[in-house]
Amino acid sequence: MSKIALITGANRGLGRNTAIAIARHGGDVIVAYRGNAAQASEVVAEIEAMGRKAVALQLDVADIASFPAFADALRSSLREIWNRETFDHLINNAGHGEFAPFRQTTEAQFDGLFNVHVKGVFFLTQALLPLIADGGRIVNFSTGLTRFSYEGFSAYASAKGAVETLTRYMAKELGPRGIAVNAVAPGAIETDFGGGVVRDNRDLNAQFAQLTALGRVGLPDDIGPMVASLLSDDNRWVTAQRIEVSGGQAI
Repeated sequence: MSKIALITGANRGLGRNTAIAIARHGGDVIVAYRGNAAQASEVVAEIEAMGRKAVALQLDVADIASFPAFADALRSSLREIWNRETFDHLINNAGHGEFAPFRQTTEAQFDGLFNVHVKGVFFLTQALLPLIADGGRIVNFSTGLTRFSYEGFSAYASAKGAVETLTRYMAKELGPRGIAVNAVAPGAIETDFGGGVVRDNRDLNAQFAQLTALGRVGLPDDIGPMVASLLSDDNRWVTAQRIEVSGGQAI
């Protein structure tokens, strides 16, 4: 029986790359997206072209009140498409960045980041626990910026620091069900994250490349396959870990 992974923010960026990588490793995927249904449909079509099963479900991880309805929609999809009551892997990827110096960060920016990256992860995982199979996996996306600092990301990095602490608590409390929980922390990556600040700003891209042992910034293909490999049985004994995937940034 194939494994089923639910990925938030899977219509674009690292979420999309992770979804494709999981399908290439033989998994089926639930593509959760916030607002771009066309992108989500394209990801589903690409996964189905590999011979895997996929479905797209709308989800705003900042809207806590919508989680019970999302769980119901997910339950229906699991029954209709897979004839199952549970899924195996939850990847909490959805998020956004705010680039603002500490002294200029607004309360609205701070709240927006924590609502999505911390509160959303906490309560979505809580809402979906009855649907996650025993022996399953949870991967929470963090950032290299919790280990090293770069001006403009104080609120974002603080939210991800909370996610790393939450990851350890999830691993402890869900361990009796055989559920492994880890945090993956990418370094600077060329995506549309933060308005494409690393991808499109040549000077910033070069700065990060110079700080990285392998001499370049990361690409989505450096992250998605690593997450897919973390979900394999080969890594069944890995839990409560922060795994940085940065090419050796700021070491």
